[in-house]
Amino acid sequence: MKAVRGTLDRILGTGLAVLMAAMVLNVLWQVCTRFVLRTPSSFTEEIARYLMIWVGMFGAAYATGRKAHLALDLLTGRLQGSARRTSECFIHTVVLSFAALVMVGGGGRLVWVQLSLGQKSAALQLNVGLIYLAVPLAGAAIVLYSLGALLDLRRGPEANAGQASSGLN
Repeated sequence: MKAVRGTLDRILGTGLAVLMAAMVLNVLWQVCTRFVLRTPSSFTEEIARYLMIWVGMFGAAYATGRKAHLALDLLTGRLQGSARRTSECFIHTVVLSFAALVMVGGGGRLVWVQLSLGQKSAALQLNVGLIYLAVPLAGAAIVLYSLGALLDLRRGPEANAGQASSGLN
């Protein structure tokens, strides 16, 4: 599971960096065309919106993997011993259930329906299902991270020895 987690960390980290760079360049181009060239680009606002969706979804998955969600740390930060372990187990189970049922299950169905209907975005004429694909993909990453966290909890404190100290351990 450690190898899967490391690979997923690298993929998400690199992907997020690329998406953020693309978003910055896109918004820079939008500003240049609007204020310098005085001819606003017709597609840059839509690209920025869709990139923000993907960054938000995959950023949530990456934060789950780094155990950096604020709410998770707030709930368990003051607990010690078995109470902390029970709380962490409960939280990871809830996160896993939500990601599996809502994000992967519901998001996958949403993508399938949108791809079947063939709805296109206004400016780019992209199939909307491709834009929504971020939901089940990020959900799958969250499921993997949550499974890994639950396995670590089952193995005990020594399994958490090399992990980042932020958030749940």
